[in-house]
Amino acid sequence: MEMEKEHRSSHPRLVLVALPFQGHINPMLQLGSILHSKGFSITVLYTAFNSPIPSNYPEFGFVSIPDNLSEQLISADDLLPFISLLNLNCGVPFQECLAKMVQKQEVENEPSIACIVYDECMYFCDAVAKCVKLSSIVLRTTSASTYLSRNAILQLKAEGVLTSQGSTS
Repeated sequence: MEMEKEHRSSHPRLVLVALPFQGHINPMLQLGSILHSKGFSITVLYTAFNSPIPSNYPEFGFVSIPDNLSEQLISADDLLPFISLLNLNCGVPFQECLAKMVQKQEVENEPSIACIVYDECMYFCDAVAKCVKLSSIVLRTTSASTYLSRNAILQLKAEGVLTSQGSTS
């Protein structure tokens, strides 16, 4: 048991945070599997809404943070308020969770956190990572065509061709 603990502590830990929808959770867990095969310890932070199934990834650590989302908001079809409130509600619990993880790594010889890998829609992670002086990287789970489309829309808006309502000038 002691040797296993020493072995695990020599590998850096990555903290993964996905938007709680299958099209975001699955790619994040797939990335975690690849990184785990390269020697990283993986901890997945997730919200109560649509949480992953930890038994499917027994080699990962899973930690839940509260999202404080109402049933009314969860059942609504409007994605932008959902994502905005999720980001507003999860920043403080995420920071508290990271602080506990850092404390645990010091006390129990757990692997140190090397980086936070977060979904582009979970943008609160970037501010928290900067606050606690951890590296972070964004995982975009959307396709290349979505990325190109976004850039084209932003370019058209900047040129005044599109207005905020989407009509042309």
